[in-house]
Amino acid sequence: MAKAKATKIASKKHLARLERERRQTRTITGIAIGIVVIIVGLISYGILNETVLKARQPVVTVNGDSVTMREFQVQVKVSRQQYVDQYMQYYQFAQMFGIDPSTDPNLSNTLNQITTQLATATNIGQQVLDNIINDLLIRQYAKANGIVVTAADMDKAMHDAFGYYPDGTPTPTLTGTPFSYSTLNPTQYALVSPTGLPTTTPTETLAPTPTFDLNSTATTIPTMTLTATVSPIPSITPTATPYILSGFQTSYKTALTNYAKLGMTEADFKKLFFESPLYRQRVSDKVTADVAHTQEQVWARHILVADEATAQSIRQQLVSGADFGTLATQVSIDTGSKAKGGDLGWFGRGVMVAEFESAAFALQVGEISQPVQSTDGWHIIQVLGHETRPLTATEYSSAVSAAFSQWLTNQKTPATIVIASNWPSNVPSLPSIESAFADLYATATVYAKQNPTSATTPTEATTPTP
Repeated sequence: MAKAKATKIASKKHLARLERERRQTRTITGIAIGIVVIIVGLISYGILNETVLKARQPVVTVNGDSVTMREFQVQVKVSRQQYVDQYMQYYQFAQMFGIDPSTDPNLSNTLNQITTQLATATNIGQQVLDNIINDLLIRQYAKANGIVVTAADMDKAMHDAFGYYPDGTPTPTLTGTPFSYSTLNPTQYALVSPTGLPTTTPTETLAPTPTFDLNSTATTIPTMTLTATVSPIPSITPTATPYILSGFQTSYKTALTNYAKLGMTEADFKKLFFESPLYRQRVSDKVTADVAHTQEQVWARHILVADEATAQSIRQQLVSGADFGTLATQVSIDTGSKAKGGDLGWFGRGVMVAEFESAAFALQVGEISQPVQSTDGWHIIQVLGHETRPLTATEYSSAVSAAFSQWLTNQKTPATIVIASNWPSNVPSLPSIESAFADLYATATVYAKQNPTSATTPTEATTPTP
């Protein structure tokens, strides 16, 4: 029979050591777990901050209303895409007509300007920030003045943009352009002949429509005499394919899909392309309602030379009776007006450089100015007319745009505008020209694989060398 194993009795010292070791093990384990939790937490926070939290932070706040970093980044991407599309259109146009973009001066200059704009991301970012600030100011004014864009307004704007007219295609209307013929007084007749009147904005003149007498008998070509038995010519008027609701919906979904690649939601799409422009137009209509349709203008001619001494000599000749137009043709260095005897036509304020404008508007009709210096050289100016004249449609549109821009500038002065300091580091650098060419190559590759026996392939492109 086996002997029972003797029970070992642990001493108090041994028990204390075991308890101490257990506590140390728990502490070390707890610290290790804590460190792992902290590391995982920091990584998770970094990911969360980059993907969610930062996107929700305001990039700009105007009078308490803000726009998030995500919206800012989406608008930057849209702006970049527009530049890239413009570049690709020019480049493919050049290839279509066999033009080398690197040697054609005009095309090369245009492409370089686009490339430079895209290369400096903060330039586009600043433009987008300015647009966002303007949009917030416009919406705040609209809210304060009861200007509302309804869902029906949005629907109509979208329908119009996609060429869908459920109520019938609108009939274009002609808008007349005002013009004015000045009545020359004796002083002006003495200065310039009626054939030397200033050039006015050309207007389209409709050619008279000939009226045919269907009852008359042809005499020049007897063999072509018409009789009542002639069959009518069948109509060849093309019949347009109806653009129905389903067509609009397909086009709309296609546009959404394309912009979704830039991170844009449907709400972003509607706000940026339809709602904001509607608010801008309606606020502009209200704040520029008082812009006048007439403007104080002068009709002037000038002689431009390089130095003051020459200008003084020419002025003395004019005062002594020399013909202004003849001298201008002979000595003026202004290639744009010398062939017309220095005639600049009618112009309002804000068109010429400040020094020239101040002198011209201060002169009496027929008066010859002292030499006036500008960045272009030295001018001798003579005013041929000074009156209030109606603005053309283009001039009025420019005046409205200038007035609205000034209104926006004035709105910013009292506004509280806070811009996030980290916006430059969050400006997207895509899409880019390189990514556009990569997409073009990918498309060409897919086409080649699908059509291995085809003799033609999509437009091949070579990435331009900066």
